[in-house]
Amino acid sequence: MTSATRLGEEATASGQASRRGRRSETVVLFIVANQMFAVAADSVHEIRSTDSIAGAANEIQHPEVPKVRHTIERSGRTYYVVNAGMHFGLPVSRPALVMILRRFRAALLVDRIDRMAEISGVYPLPQAFAGDDRRWYRGLAYLDDSVIPVVEPRGFLTPGEFQQLDRAQSEAARRDAEAVQA
Repeated sequence: MTSATRLGEEATASGQASRRGRRSETVVLFIVANQMFAVAADSVHEIRSTDSIAGAANEIQHPEVPKVRHTIERSGRTYYVVNAGMHFGLPVSRPALVMILRRFRAALLVDRIDRMAEISGVYPLPQAFAGDDRRWYRGLAYLDDSVIPVVEPRGFLTPGEFQQLDRAQSEAARRDAEAVQA
């Protein structure tokens, strides 16, 4: 039995009693390093190719948060661009898309979008998920005989990471202003 099958059975068993209370939702299925993930469609503001925003991205160096190497400005807001592969600890891949999240100052580098789909509900995470996994995922979805982790958009950057990145941005802006004055 594969781990995905076992997780699916655990998710099905734990959610069986409350299945009627679940409501369907539309998700965006995306791929990172040949792994499929889902995110609620209403959590995604915009999806762009990395080529289309290359000129608008600003490189940042912050060794404490290595999964963030760029920021982008959209609609007067600065978004920190999280490399989803680094975030999930997956093998290096070549992200081709940036998924800009809604109501959250983060964007994700992903390899590709698979499609939008309707899921019947999100099942609670099995006990096998521990530590950061509990923050990264809302739960699991069962779709087309596959178990797919449903990401929690707020799980990509912690409040502490935002504070570190904001401080680094402020410091970089201050240095740039001083360089211009000199």
